[in-house]
Amino acid sequence: MPPSEAAIDGNAVPAALAGLGAAVTTAGDTDTFAVESPFDGRTIGEVPACGPDDVAAAVDRAADSGWEDTEAADRAEILVRFHDLVLDEQGAILDVVQTETGKARRDAHEEVLDVAATARYYAYRAESALETEPRKGALPGLTETEVNHHPVGTVGVVSPWNYPLNLSVGDAIPALLAGNAVVFKPAPETPYTVLKAVELLRAAGVPESAVQVVTGDTSAGEAVVEATDYVCFTGSTAAGRAVAATAGETLTDCSLELGGKNPGIVRADADLDRAVDGLVRGCFSNAGQLCLSVERLYVHTDVFDRFVDRFLEATESIDLGTGYGYGVEMGSLISERHLEKVNTHVEGAEAEGATVLTGGRARPDVGPYFFEPTVLSGVEKPMAVATEETFGPVVSIYPYETDAEAIELANDSAYGLNASVWTNDTDRGRELAAEIEAGTVNVNESYVAAWGSLDAPMGGMKASGIGRRHGIEGLHRFTESQTVAVQKYTGLSPPPGVPYWLFVKLLNGTFRLQRRLPGLR
Repeated sequence: MPPSEAAIDGNAVPAALAGLGAAVTTAGDTDTFAVESPFDGRTIGEVPACGPDDVAAAVDRAADSGWEDTEAADRAEILVRFHDLVLDEQGAILDVVQTETGKARRDAHEEVLDVAATARYYAYRAESALETEPRKGALPGLTETEVNHHPVGTVGVVSPWNYPLNLSVGDAIPALLAGNAVVFKPAPETPYTVLKAVELLRAAGVPESAVQVVTGDTSAGEAVVEATDYVCFTGSTAAGRAVAATAGETLTDCSLELGGKNPGIVRADADLDRAVDGLVRGCFSNAGQLCLSVERLYVHTDVFDRFVDRFLEATESIDLGTGYGYGVEMGSLISERHLEKVNTHVEGAEAEGATVLTGGRARPDVGPYFFEPTVLSGVEKPMAVATEETFGPVVSIYPYETDAEAIELANDSAYGLNASVWTNDTDRGRELAAEIEAGTVNVNESYVAAWGSLDAPMGGMKASGIGRRHGIEGLHRFTESQTVAVQKYTGLSPPPGVPYWLFVKLLNGTFRLQRRLPGLR
């Protein structure tokens, strides 16, 4: 249920935020910094500005948690309880997420559903996925080989502000189930969401020491990268390169989901009503502050005018607002700084000859950081909006004539995170999807179909990152694979009295036999 309007219209901090800051790990007295609500720019609280000493204390506590000694089945049971708590406490979670992100409640609810689904998916699969696996040995019948999956140790989760719940806890869930402790470093704009999630993890039964939180700026994030045994980072490509460089110095493994300049392709045979509805969501969900958001839209010339008319009509009908109910369709940008970036992209494109078909203005009448959903045409390189991730409610629309041209345009980007293809010929849609250089491609959906398919890996190509979350791959990344091979009966050298030439002949014969018998290959 949404809170009373007094929760945001007055000066009172929503009850769900009360006391959360006390869970931040510090080594002693430390300075604090203010957290504001994008809805109205007011301060909603202060949290510690953690430094390297605080991070070291958090990592030490996590490393001594003993969580890795908990049986996999018991860890799974705890995460099932967490699943239930997330659904039971979703009202309070949504209040926190909305208050510090300014997003619409329907967008915040996507985060709740995603975290619950992730907990359920991994909790019911982790035990079997982590069991010792038999593998084919070097010599059939003589070598017994198995693989163990050991936890890596302490996982650092450096998460962004745009989806502060699922892009932090979504990585922590498989890390915890694999037996690792976790140190969270949330974005300074959105610490309370992570603190709320940690409160629920502990309530479900995760030991307090196994889930630590440090809050602060980039320096705290750098300290987490340097001190932990595996790093999950979600953010910009520039920041991701810095994380990778630091991790490279310490040979720390990492997964990085970075920026995107995601394309959408509308073929001539697409259901236009369905495409318009799906692409409005794909372009403007969370005010476009979505790594998977469509920012480049390619529409076949045969349907271009009809699609644009319908798309503009739907875009102009989007309801902007600061409410805590589900009626608001689009919320705020995160900050004044980000508003300036989005505005600069649009104004720069206009100055260089692009046309604003709709939107294009800040909306201070709604809230300090609101920006209208915006559609541009005539966008060309080297305009910033043509090549850089805007990360706001802005999409550029282009006509195309052939499938080959659409694929070439879609792939003409340094990024490769997400894409979508809209067509009534789903077989052709699959073929085109396979030609797009992106880690996930949706046919007749913008992003939810691929993101929500938790059994399949998700991540970026090219400058959009390395590594994968989701699927069993998303669990095994938090483990060290260890091969144990037992050689039985005889060694891998000639037995006493057997000349080496005969030993070679026997080995060659064994290889030829393995080639012929499918069960031995």
